[in-house]
Amino acid sequence: MTPARPAAGPPPSPGGEPLVAQLAASRASSAADPAARAAELRSLIAYHAERYYVEDAPEIADAEYDALVLELRALEAAHPELAAAPPAPLGAPRLELFAPVRHERPMMSLDNVFSLEELRAWGQRVERLVGGLGQDPAKVAYVCEPKIDGLALSLRYEHGRFVQAATRGDGTTGEDVTANVATIASVPHELALAHPPALLEVRGEVYLPVAAFEELNRRQAEAGERLFANPRNCAAGSLRQKDPRITASRPLAFFAYQVAAIEWDRGGSARPPATHSASLRLLERAGLPVNERIARVADLDAVYRYCADLEAHRHDLAYEIDGAVVKVDDLALQAALGSTAHAPRWAVAYKFPPEERTTTLLDILVSIGRTGRATPFARLEPVVVGGSTVSLATLHNEDQVRLKDVRPGDTVIVRKAGDVIPEVVAPVLARRPPGSVPWAFPQRCPSCGGPLVRLPAEAAHYCLNPDCPAQRVQRIVHFASRAAMDIEGLGERRVEQLVTVGLVADVADLFSLRVADLAPLEGFGELSAANLVTAIDAARGRGLVRLLVGLSIEHVGPSVAALLGATFPDLDALAVASVEELAALEGVGPKIAESIVAFFAADRTKRLLDKLRAAGVDLTSRAASGPAPLARTLEGRSVVVTGTLERYTREEAEAAIAARGGRAASSVSAKTYALVVGREPGAAKLAKAEAAGVPLVDEAGFEALLETGELPRQ
Repeated sequence: MTPARPAAGPPPSPGGEPLVAQLAASRASSAADPAARAAELRSLIAYHAERYYVEDAPEIADAEYDALVLELRALEAAHPELAAAPPAPLGAPRLELFAPVRHERPMMSLDNVFSLEELRAWGQRVERLVGGLGQDPAKVAYVCEPKIDGLALSLRYEHGRFVQAATRGDGTTGEDVTANVATIASVPHELALAHPPALLEVRGEVYLPVAAFEELNRRQAEAGERLFANPRNCAAGSLRQKDPRITASRPLAFFAYQVAAIEWDRGGSARPPATHSASLRLLERAGLPVNERIARVADLDAVYRYCADLEAHRHDLAYEIDGAVVKVDDLALQAALGSTAHAPRWAVAYKFPPEERTTTLLDILVSIGRTGRATPFARLEPVVVGGSTVSLATLHNEDQVRLKDVRPGDTVIVRKAGDVIPEVVAPVLARRPPGSVPWAFPQRCPSCGGPLVRLPAEAAHYCLNPDCPAQRVQRIVHFASRAAMDIEGLGERRVEQLVTVGLVADVADLFSLRVADLAPLEGFGELSAANLVTAIDAARGRGLVRLLVGLSIEHVGPSVAALLGATFPDLDALAVASVEELAALEGVGPKIAESIVAFFAADRTKRLLDKLRAAGVDLTSRAASGPAPLARTLEGRSVVVTGTLERYTREEAEAAIAARGGRAASSVSAKTYALVVGREPGAAKLAKAEAAGVPLVDEAGFEALLETGELPRQ
């Protein structure tokens, strides 16, 4: 969140409405009464800054707070008389818990820009200011840094020894958190310098690595405790504990990003660094951690390229960032450029598009997948997150809903990171409507009315009725998908339509459709009907491998299907294979083998295969009919999977590794090539991997690893 200095004022009455809706309803008042709107904005900013910086319990997402600050500044720019009063600080530090520390130099905020166009405008403004100082703008170098999403901190070293740590607080006075910071492993107690300065004040950011945050939430879930909403708030809450032992139990980390003050003893020959980049090199030599992605660049064009590249790769990092910081490198030029009332002119924060927003959770519903799995999801008041409008978000399973304690009517934080499916992160408890009651998982399938059963040792519920209409639709949709039979024009809405009118009851019925059947239906015409029939006809020759993917056999994805297609000449031969014969195949194993045998033993499967055979569907494993053989990208490499992946079962992930020549090991060792980390990973495997220096990859990195054999760039 962008630090601002809001004016003091009474907290607003938040009600139950998301802030974006409040803003939309109240901005019209700016033109009619700008003074009243400015007062309202200051009150809102003060309230939400207190919740964020002091209480570590924000009620709105960063982007919405930024929008308040931007609107106030725009209003003050249009009506200068409204900006006459000096800005008030962020909010007093928690002096009931921590002693005050007055910063020798204020910990100022940075101005924000929200697009590359705004960043370019900032750069051009700096060039004009530099030119006005009689210097050549073309010779100005810059330092670009990831903007760590953590908690700002000031460290003080005297004669090389760590003596004090303080939070930002209100920018002038912070909280003394020395005892807690002393437990952070990456903060040295002594500087690794032969002749350290008499005084060194270091500014930086405390953060919680993503893997550590997920492990902490896994432990919270095991204990039945509420989950932490995000790494930043977890880090802030962990640092601001009265008991340092609690801080020590959380694997916090620290990045240094600035020398705020440096003094040598009288008579010393050392000189302070002349540039920001040189000061960072000094911090590295002193043993302080400096972010590996920081770069000194020669001109503004390189600044823009750096920011665009960092935004594109933000999810490759082991920690969360919410933007990039750009600074003029020359410290003397920084001093000459100076500051405005609220921020330095020589630096700016380029904020990435927001990945978290708040909105109203309208209802919690349950969807039924092709295997019968019942997954709760949230129906939301539509909100733009991560560049797209989100109205639905996953809630994973009953346990996750209970631990997050989200309820219909709540104001909730919604997150969408990159291409990840949107998810509800947490409720805003301060805005919960009166009379709210916890959500209970339904006992009946919303599609067929049959019982929803939670199987032993599983977190998921299932509808066990194989004739459930929702399952039938999803099986047909999957059969037509690109990874399976690749039938163009047959999406979920089309399938629902065909099932509803009674033309299709299973995947084999697709091959009996005629133009005359389809043309009269809503949304069809002669041409579109003919195109779909042609696409279905082309799918008859896809061959055994794609057919196996399309049949929705539990644990059989593209990798296992490719192995089976390379072993058996046709579907008939596979259908009579024994568990022992299948389990002996590398990359299959007993669980997948049992699933395959059970599928082919079912009477409904036998009837389905008879219909496919009669429809002329190719059931053979001819090489030309299937996808190209998988490249041996992981030949001889050991890969371990821990936690739950979104797009792979454990068996499918291990089969995918084996299909590419790798070994899907069950334990981590020094020879492990990579540890694939899903949701709720094993703590022992994570700790062993970190101790052995084994690279950690998420699900997106795993898919890249399968394709290329290369680890994502760190």
